[in-house]
Amino acid sequence: MLVNQFPGVHVKEIPSSARPIASISTANTVFIDVFKRGPMNKAVRITSLGQFTEEFGGLWSESEASFAIQQYFLNGGSVAYVIRVGVGVAAQPFRAATGKITDDVSEGAGNDAISFEAVTEGSWGNDLRFGVGTGTGNTYDLMIRLYDGATVIVEEIYQGIDHAAAAGSENHIETMVNGVSALVTATKEGGSKPLFTDSADNQVTLDALKDLTKADLIAGTNGRDGFTPSVSGSQQRLVTAVLGDGATRTGMHALENIVPEIFNIMCLPISTYMSKENAKTLYENALKFCKDRFAFLIVDPKKAVTHDSIYADWFDAMGLAKSPNSAGYYPALSFNDPFKEGSTRTVGPSGMMAGMMARTDATRGVWKTPAGTETRFGGGTPEHILTDLEQEPLNRLGVNVLRTFPIYGSIVWGGRTLVGADAEAHEYKYVAVRRTALFIQQSLQRGLKWTVFEGNDEQLWGQIRMNVKAFMQSLHRQGAFQGKAADDAYLVKCDSETTTQADIDLGIVNLLVAFAPLKPAEFVVLNFKQLTKLPE
Repeated sequence: MLVNQFPGVHVKEIPSSARPIASISTANTVFIDVFKRGPMNKAVRITSLGQFTEEFGGLWSESEASFAIQQYFLNGGSVAYVIRVGVGVAAQPFRAATGKITDDVSEGAGNDAISFEAVTEGSWGNDLRFGVGTGTGNTYDLMIRLYDGATVIVEEIYQGIDHAAAAGSENHIETMVNGVSALVTATKEGGSKPLFTDSADNQVTLDALKDLTKADLIAGTNGRDGFTPSVSGSQQRLVTAVLGDGATRTGMHALENIVPEIFNIMCLPISTYMSKENAKTLYENALKFCKDRFAFLIVDPKKAVTHDSIYADWFDAMGLAKSPNSAGYYPALSFNDPFKEGSTRTVGPSGMMAGMMARTDATRGVWKTPAGTETRFGGGTPEHILTDLEQEPLNRLGVNVLRTFPIYGSIVWGGRTLVGADAEAHEYKYVAVRRTALFIQQSLQRGLKWTVFEGNDEQLWGQIRMNVKAFMQSLHRQGAFQGKAADDAYLVKCDSETTTQADIDLGIVNLLVAFAPLKPAEFVVLNFKQLTKLPE
């Protein structure tokens, strides 16, 4: 308290009750699948296709999500969380590749001097190659390469490793390699100084080592993937791996470790290979996970389904996936297969759609439906070219269609959630309306954390009203709601009517927030009339 001890003007600073509520992200997208390489059961933040290639090996014929991630970034995506999972079968366990370099003390294979293990599981480690450059005394140089076919895609050089160094010293191989290499971990074995035993005289300089080909170097072996998409048992194990475990934070539960960051959209294109039963289990659990976290799920169509069977045989079979927090798009996207020259490949549209949502959110706002002539997409074309008559029954059932039109090219031509069927007349019929609601809910949940444990009285209620109204008004000015006047666009109420004495006794404060959603002009009707007589 300020004590006035002399005559004059005294200034007292009073804390402001304004606590601005920040807008959250709207299109951080999660992809969970098998990938060529990368950390297991860890949600890695990826902001470019180049970073994805570096961390997870890029496109891989066994990974649907690798192609979906490419579509995501090509069509406007900016932030993805990628989770690599894996499964093993009894005959082929999921494992990392290993390699060994020997010394020349004994005849034949010699004694093991160094052993290596790939940092993550998968057959990618079989493309690792090792070479040792001759040094002086107990020192040597080490080269580690990762190949794609005959092309070197990663090369690591470690110079001046001392084989006689004590464990933990700076020149010890485990100190120099482990935690530094993006490819392997090293273990010093019992043998003497390693030599390049694949050369004629066991001697090779580092410069000469760099000139060697893949066939000349020492190989990593035994890395296995262990997943066959067409095998039902393997599918079930993959569903279990994707869903993960909350206690150990594996699978999708790895997202708990990204806090305070959040995700907004989830894509599971691996489902396109699965049976209806396995896909239903996957999507039911994924949807619950998304709903609990104010997130949105994009459902991909099963491979090889047609427009007249897609709803009954797939989306309708999802059961609980028919939710305001989910949307389905059809058909798959077709593009040139990078692994089979002259062939085409398809991928579910979820990655492209997540990228399109990100692009639309950035340019128009989350309240703008991600559909229309502005949503021309690249990286592929609709697998099936649908007509208006073929789209009509799908639209009525809430399945969004990708279309190709003259001038506009391939665009998104539907904006409904999976409860958007005409017969349901659901309040969250449209994707944009639901995603706007999720955006507001999560922004307020985060922005009002400061209210917890504050005194539950009119002073607190007034502060809540002021800050929430400021947030809603900022959205109204951006065109997020219907209505020109604020009173017609949104409502914020927090007072003794919403929070009774009984609520106060239970430690509860109730806030009522409502908004007039901006719904898309889905059907534009043009009325024409022929005039028989021109006006005078």
